[in-house]
Amino acid sequence: MNLFKKDFDIRWSDLDANRHVANSAYQNFMSHTRMAYLMSHGFDHQDMVRLNIGPVIFHEHIHYFREVGAGQTITVTLQLKGLSKDGMFFEFEHNIYGKDGTHHNYTELMGGFIDLETRKLTTLPAELISRVFDDLMRTDDFKWLAREDTRKHQIHPQNKPEWLSKNKTR
Repeated sequence: MNLFKKDFDIRWSDLDANRHVANSAYQNFMSHTRMAYLMSHGFDHQDMVRLNIGPVIFHEHIHYFREVGAGQTITVTLQLKGLSKDGMFFEFEHNIYGKDGTHHNYTELMGGFIDLETRKLTTLPAELISRVFDDLMRTDDFKWLAREDTRKHQIHPQNKPEWLSKNKTR
């Protein structure tokens, strides 16, 4: 299994008002790294169109250690932290390092694949699971995921809060 990594040069447009990399830019670098990995293993947008599926993120936890500024180059790594046997759920781990080895960021995220017609979670073909995920380095705490793992934080929607019914539009 191989550690997948991708380098990025920090551009002016990646910065926020504090003149360091914006949170949204980090998320874009990590998303780009994940898609680059999938594409390098024969799972690209055309495959998603053919299967009528798309990836969705359930949660993403980002831990920042050191700032990154304009003109720096970072390396984003990708490891597999968890996967359901049917490919419906995945959990990834990203680390972001500077050229000098400084650890700037650690992120873990969980998501799944949805059928774009039914808008429901869906499984992946067994051949695709093997082709895409067998080669990706796993974390030391990798686990096979079950549906229950997707709710490990016990955060649930709170529909129609009381304050909403009292809120009048102007």
